[in-house]
Amino acid sequence: MFSKNTKYNFKLKTAFLMLLTVCIQVSAQNTAWKPASFEVVKSNYRTFKTTQYAHVFSGSKHNIVRLAPELQGLTGVELPLDKYKNGTNSPLQLKFKEPVTVLVGVFQDKNAEYLQVNQIGNNNEILSNGVTITGLPPVDVYAIPYGKGTHTILPNQKGLFTVLGVLKIDQQLNARDAKLPDGKLWNPTFIVEGFSDEKPLFEIIGGENKPVIDEGMSGTEGIQGGFEGGRVVKVGDTYHMFPTERAGEKGVDYYYDRVKTRIGHWTSKDAITWKRESTIYQASGTYAVTEDDNPMNDRRAAIWSYMPVFNEKANKWYGYYLAYTVSKEIEPNHSFGRIWRCESTVDGINGIGGPYKDMGIIMEPGLDSQPWEGRQGVASFFPYQVGDKYFGFYSGAYPFNSWADYPKKSGKGWFVALAESKSLEGPWTRMNKGLEPIKTMHPQFVENPIVSQLPNGLYIAIFDGGPDGWGHHLPNMIAYSLSADGINWTEAHYLPIETKVDKWWDIMRTPLCLIPEGNDVYTIVYNAIDLKRRFHPTGMVKVKLNKDVMESRLKELKK
Repeated sequence: MFSKNTKYNFKLKTAFLMLLTVCIQVSAQNTAWKPASFEVVKSNYRTFKTTQYAHVFSGSKHNIVRLAPELQGLTGVELPLDKYKNGTNSPLQLKFKEPVTVLVGVFQDKNAEYLQVNQIGNNNEILSNGVTITGLPPVDVYAIPYGKGTHTILPNQKGLFTVLGVLKIDQQLNARDAKLPDGKLWNPTFIVEGFSDEKPLFEIIGGENKPVIDEGMSGTEGIQGGFEGGRVVKVGDTYHMFPTERAGEKGVDYYYDRVKTRIGHWTSKDAITWKRESTIYQASGTYAVTEDDNPMNDRRAAIWSYMPVFNEKANKWYGYYLAYTVSKEIEPNHSFGRIWRCESTVDGINGIGGPYKDMGIIMEPGLDSQPWEGRQGVASFFPYQVGDKYFGFYSGAYPFNSWADYPKKSGKGWFVALAESKSLEGPWTRMNKGLEPIKTMHPQFVENPIVSQLPNGLYIAIFDGGPDGWGHHLPNMIAYSLSADGINWTEAHYLPIETKVDKWWDIMRTPLCLIPEGNDVYTIVYNAIDLKRRFHPTGMVKVKLNKDVMESRLKELKK
């Protein structure tokens, strides 16, 4: 293995030993510590598994979004948030069968609501910045030894802390700084389905552990950037998908994938194996020559978010899609969105494949637009029927504080509001003159909602919950919101599908459907992003509806 050259041999051995030491240290950091069993005594405090999305405090929405690998899979105790903050908590008693080490998370905050480090001693810190909990300060983890028997954990100390696990005492714990981010970056906090005080409406029951459409598969030829958005519907036993294909061009930078887009039509019998049937629309990919919303620019430079809807009265499929002006110089490059309506030239439910003809623009930037619609203009649209009326979610992004900021000076935010009409053809009118977006779902990010109804009549909107990446700290999960009347929408719940499906993505993006399959099972097809790749694949997951929870949610909304 080593050469006969003594000097070279010494250097090589030294380098090898240094590498071996680093490997051992990395291995130790990535190995979970050995847990010890324990029992919660004389209280109704529940336990939790210390994993991604773990619900740390009862009476709260706070969840773990980052944790050091040493903590993975330990068992923590779910303490009541408000009672610990105001000092009215019942003491936490734990019973141990052997000597143990209890891992206590201490928040880096001097406020009296939080347990202070000087109450437990500074000499037993084991992980600096070891856990990130949504909406809360950074967490340092301290190792506190306890003997066999029943003990009250920190009985005389005041303020909020968290119990993250109990360890066997006969193991080496290497102290380090895990350098995990501040949980206050994830603010507001959000409800993760199955990881809160509420019973989940949907259980994740499985799906495909890899993309169902990926680069190199049949039909993906000429699609440089993969997929983003659109809709899947089921007609008879066939799924029809109309995704935005980020076609781009070979030899051209990946940013052009967002401009040279097209709407494809794909079919499948199982939502797993897909066949590309045709191109519905192709964008020009032509960049604008002015920075404002000027008719001399090509207003169909990028085409996105095709939404097929069957009009029973007209006995034909309608399509609603988004066309953008595109700027090379301004962020975001998608600007001044307009919503087009088209119709299939083939009547009947089986005419879904078209061809389609354009019927004109139904929503666009204009005198009734509001500054929150922002630089992106009308950035998506989905219509649905409520009684004898129609409502449509329309969106905006990169808002202006006022029209004085037009056209360049935009902020951050992805919002939706409602328009109304007496028919699917329109005209569509912004409700409340579009003065305010709907912020009950999420105050900062709602994108591409698709509406359907659950068996008891509840309206459900499934949508993109926002990325954890690109400088954003959003849930990074598919979201849903409920409504009893189709107008007022609840706070979003987020679906952690990676708890039952292998996570092949870094950033979760847009759900394309919520299709009922019978026996309370639903199919979700979604787009997501692996940041190591240019191509954005498509995945599939199955969820199961809890009808009891569905009925209780309806009762709550009708109160």
